[in-house]
Amino acid sequence: MGNYIRPSSFHTFDPIRLTPDSLIGPINESMSGKHGNLLALMEGFEVMPQLREGEPSPIDRATSLFLSILDWQDGGGAPRALDGGHSRERLGRFPSNDGNAIEYLIEFTTESEGGSDLHSLLGKLGDGLSEESVGQTGFREGSGGIELLGWLGPDDVMGLRKEIERGGWSVRSDEPLDGGVQDAFRHLLVFLRSASKRKCGILMRRHS
Repeated sequence: MGNYIRPSSFHTFDPIRLTPDSLIGPINESMSGKHGNLLALMEGFEVMPQLREGEPSPIDRATSLFLSILDWQDGGGAPRALDGGHSRERLGRFPSNDGNAIEYLIEFTTESEGGSDLHSLLGKLGDGLSEESVGQTGFREGSGGIELLGWLGPDDVMGLRKEIERGGWSVRSDEPLDGGVQDAFRHLLVFLRSASKRKCGILMRRHS
């Protein structure tokens, strides 16, 4: 019998209406039973479990962030996908070892001399919710297998789109996938252009 080869993780890119920066404080307050600021940000979106003032939130920080940050439709309807077709599949399970197109782009591109925000913005999208980035634990992994990787705000979305489109980068000669960088950027631009049009940010998640 051959060795079992574990399939790579699937990654999704969700539209967000708020930023983690605006939610971390209210979520921490909610964990200690003070829910007012968080509920004010969530007004009109019935997606949170019942929160009783004076009682700690029944859900963990990562799950609370996930529910709070998404660009829900009116009344709490599921967010409209930034892309529900080909780009979602191509970028979601990229044909690299770990299936992570963003890490692949960081590893196998070189920024042009003279200054570029390409790698810093890609890093924020792919790892902006790590303990190192946030400054505290609990906002990356939650119950039910939730794993939040990183994010971009609306201004970041515009910035990354411009960095990619202006071409101030090159592909490293040791890239293992022929055309992999070009393919990943092409599909990432689909998400960035959609988010730009909707004036929303992007949350990157991993599904193992």
